[in-house]
Amino acid sequence: MFVKEKVIYLSIMKIFYKLPVLFLLFIPVSLFAQKSWSLEECIRYAWDNNLTVKQKEISVYQSKNNVMQSKMDYIPSVNASLSHNINWGPSNTLDLERANGAQSTSASLNASIDLFEGLKKTNTVKSKKVLQEMSELEVSRIKNQLALQISKGYLEVMLAREILQSAKQSLASIEEQTERTGKLVDAGSVAYSSLLEMKSQLAAEKVQVVSAQNQVRSALLNLKQLLDLSNDTNFDIDTPDLGEMISEFHGESVDNLYTQSKDLPEIKSASLNFRNSQLQLSIAKGASYPALSFSAGYGTYYSDQREALIMDQFNDNRNPSVTFGLRIPIFNNWQTNTSIRNARLGVRSAEIDVRTAEQTLYKEIQQANNDALAYFEKYKAGIDNVKSMEESFRYVQQKFEIGVLNATDYTVAKTNLFKAMSELSQAKYQFVFQLKVLDYYKGLPITL
Repeated sequence: MFVKEKVIYLSIMKIFYKLPVLFLLFIPVSLFAQKSWSLEECIRYAWDNNLTVKQKEISVYQSKNNVMQSKMDYIPSVNASLSHNINWGPSNTLDLERANGAQSTSASLNASIDLFEGLKKTNTVKSKKVLQEMSELEVSRIKNQLALQISKGYLEVMLAREILQSAKQSLASIEEQTERTGKLVDAGSVAYSSLLEMKSQLAAEKVQVVSAQNQVRSALLNLKQLLDLSNDTNFDIDTPDLGEMISEFHGESVDNLYTQSKDLPEIKSASLNFRNSQLQLSIAKGASYPALSFSAGYGTYYSDQREALIMDQFNDNRNPSVTFGLRIPIFNNWQTNTSIRNARLGVRSAEIDVRTAEQTLYKEIQQANNDALAYFEKYKAGIDNVKSMEESFRYVQQKFEIGVLNATDYTVAKTNLFKAMSELSQAKYQFVFQLKVLDYYKGLPITL
């Protein structure tokens, strides 16, 4: 008996010792399942993992390589050559005794550098640096646009959940009234048709809840796709309180916003493109200037047709050289002039692009400010409308409960209340998103 109890005791102890391990195994899964992402975390994750961002970052590295290469073009180019030649037959008709063949070896080392070429290299380095800045700004532009898209998707999830909550509350109220109407029908206080109308409304409310649930899933899926998350990722978002964010709003100064937004990538990139077009014009003009170059070489050779030793021949046959070259462009089928003319047109085109970018930005700010003001006014009107609908619904509900009004009047009032609440929620989240757009133009980080 003692042995049996000991075995049972040991079995229990083994299970007891395994419990901490099992508990630790399940902790990460449960924590991950309960993990909710803030808007800032969503944006940061997208910036780190979005494929378009990664692709543009590769372009930044390529532009850095191009800058380095343009600087390396200042260094002299150095080339070495080594050749070994084998001949069969006499070198001339009188050299018949040496028809067995001949061998020779030659070696050379050459270096060359452009001393002056119309500042083409200098302007090319500047141009490559400008292009590097533009590629970096393109990464920033894509990140900004991605942040706005994610903010919109994030708020759409919050809106869908708020509408779902309203739909559930409306369903609970209809269920309560349907049950109450059933009791009144059983008591003979109201007609059976009222119960049928309430059941019909109850079915419609259930459909409304299902539709709201589908909208929540759809909004979450859209946000997951913006983040490029896999379908099996446990994903949820925080639901911050937006009450402090919504205050009296009278619109922003468009001119002040425009001044603050001058550092946005779109404007800076257009300005840099204009600067690059000017550099391209300078490079094109450089081709019309004389070019001065310098080269130095050293060569030697050996031939087995001579009796001297190899090293003696290499020493005797040394051939050092120094060369200064001057290239003066006179006529090259009008190519240089054509390049200069096209470069001038490129400067004018880039200047127009800057003005176009500035005009587009100003109009976008005007529209964003106008939309924010419109949604705020709609939100304020929505608050008054919901209060009015709630008061009207309480009156209808009281009348319905005492049997003065029929079920149709009750369901119409309930439907109007839900519609008003949904419109208020939509106006609220649309206004909050427009505030985030205005923050973007102010150069502020997008947060909730």
